[in-house]
Amino acid sequence: MSAPSAPKNTPRVTEREARQVAEAAREQDWHKPSFAKELFLGRFRLDLIHPHPLPPADDVRRGEAFLARLRDFCETRIDSALIEREARIPDEVINGLKELGALGMKIEPKYGGLGLTQVYYNKALSLVGSASPAIGALLSAHQSIGVPQPLKLFGSQEQKDAFLPRLASTDISAFLLTEPDVGSDPARLATSAVPEGTDYILDGVKLWTTNGVVADLLVVMARVPKSDGHKGGITAFVVEADSPGITVENRNAFMGLRGLENGVTRFHRVRVPAANRIGPEGAGLKIALTTLNTGRLSLPAMCVGAGKWCLKIAREWSAVREQWGRPVARHEAVGAKISFIAATTFALEAVVDLSSQMADENRNDIRIEAALAKLYGSEMGCLMADELVQIRGGRGFETAASLAARGERAVPAEQLLRDLRINRIFEGSTEIMHLLIAREAVDAHLKVAGDIIDPDKPLSAKAKAGANAAGFYARWLPKLVAGPGQLPRTYAEFNPSGHPDLSTHLRYVERSARRLARSTFYAMSRWQGRMETKQGFLGRIVDIGAELFAMSAACVRAELLRSCDDHGREAYQLADVFCRQSRVRVEELFTRLWSNTDDLDRRVVDGVLSGTYTWLEDGIIDPSGDGPWIADATPGASVRDDVHRPVR
Repeated sequence: MSAPSAPKNTPRVTEREARQVAEAAREQDWHKPSFAKELFLGRFRLDLIHPHPLPPADDVRRGEAFLARLRDFCETRIDSALIEREARIPDEVINGLKELGALGMKIEPKYGGLGLTQVYYNKALSLVGSASPAIGALLSAHQSIGVPQPLKLFGSQEQKDAFLPRLASTDISAFLLTEPDVGSDPARLATSAVPEGTDYILDGVKLWTTNGVVADLLVVMARVPKSDGHKGGITAFVVEADSPGITVENRNAFMGLRGLENGVTRFHRVRVPAANRIGPEGAGLKIALTTLNTGRLSLPAMCVGAGKWCLKIAREWSAVREQWGRPVARHEAVGAKISFIAATTFALEAVVDLSSQMADENRNDIRIEAALAKLYGSEMGCLMADELVQIRGGRGFETAASLAARGERAVPAEQLLRDLRINRIFEGSTEIMHLLIAREAVDAHLKVAGDIIDPDKPLSAKAKAGANAAGFYARWLPKLVAGPGQLPRTYAEFNPSGHPDLSTHLRYVERSARRLARSTFYAMSRWQGRMETKQGFLGRIVDIGAELFAMSAACVRAELLRSCDDHGREAYQLADVFCRQSRVRVEELFTRLWSNTDDLDRRVVDGVLSGTYTWLEDGIIDPSGDGPWIADATPGASVRDDVHRPVR
């Protein structure tokens, strides 16, 4: 007899209720300018990113000094093949990272941390992630989404004094949100935190707890029931990982990141002091989403490192491997792949560095930029790794250990492909990122016209919204007709003598931004309240915006490098090639906005779910094992051994 497919206490919510929970967790207002937000509205605000912002000299000095120490550590202390072979990061490596100060890269010096900027934190992750993606994931989960960042943004002074010195030097942290039956739909969160005196009692099960197997401190999202004196709602807590009642029931294994200390953690009547609550009750999701505004930059940073390595291996291999009398790099089919890897690596580094520097300056709201960087980096990183495997041919599919065993260079191309694949799921899947970014992209429209399409709003509210919308669109729509992108001499500073002309690409971005805004407005007018169901359309809108942002960042970075006399000519060449490749993708996406199979796909899905096509599944053997699709996660005492192993 199979176990229940979902926890018995998982809240049952409607689709509308789930959306309301997600909407309440959003940052509702925009207090600072946003380049990406303006881009989706058809306004190309180049002044927000150009001239490219630069870090202060002292930040550069401290950052470069740490990178030098980290590089030496990676070259002398990290054995990536050993981690892959044994599926575990050696304790001595983790302790070495602690001694190096790597746990406190983003923690202020007054708490014992290094106080690196976002720019240098990401450069460090790119470096260490190239040595071992599993170590990159450990450090990222600890600092990007683990306990330090929520405390930095929302913690009390007492909490910072108590926990940050530990987190900077000795204690590893983990972030616990996902549950066996709850992923990107937090309205159904089942883990409870029931007030009892001056404490909360936690009960529930958390899944895919990255760092959870070795963590010392946890940030846990749990639902507080509403009662007298308690607002209730999803709330964030700092929890000691060795508290009575906590059991790490399993160390999960994956297709990639084999050294990842990811597990299943059960809470059974775990007592947590109210003093460990981060922020007020009900603020947990807002804290999580705000933390991710910059936390998401860690994944594309490691994808930058992966792209650089792909380029190095592609260059070295393609120069020595010959086919039909010449190196394979000289054959157009392979050369196009190398060009894609080089140009995309340049652009992705431009996106990450620009977003990171804007985060450090704190003059702009970068919530959309960070989300676009995560979306674009994770998708392009996988594509670059896949192209490297193809360039390597059979050797790309062969493991590094097998290559070494027969006397060839141990190039872990297939491992990189496996390791990068999770980035399209980590910290918001590509599909969820499309919806999240799309929601922010249409925020201005919903603010002025949302009540018109809301079925629960009275006629008086709809009438008022109609008047507001009429005024907004009367001012906004005429600006989408013409702009600087139609003037041949615009952005002339990006057309220096002797370099490729990047001004033509920036004019294309400006024109395309207006075209994108017009397409969005037309779609909202056509579908109105059904717009949120058009996920294929919204995904393409977001993908166009991501390409336009990447083109802008690439051009701005190229001009920065030219002005600094730092490989400027080569940077202009890479930016030009990237923009030309990107424009091909943008035009295809614009075509697919209106010419696609979305409606037909929905009909096929209906048929698949109703069993219409089960005959198509004949003739196979399903090697899957027995058991429920979703493990039973009903709260209660654990009956399994605790595999928690803090590193000392």
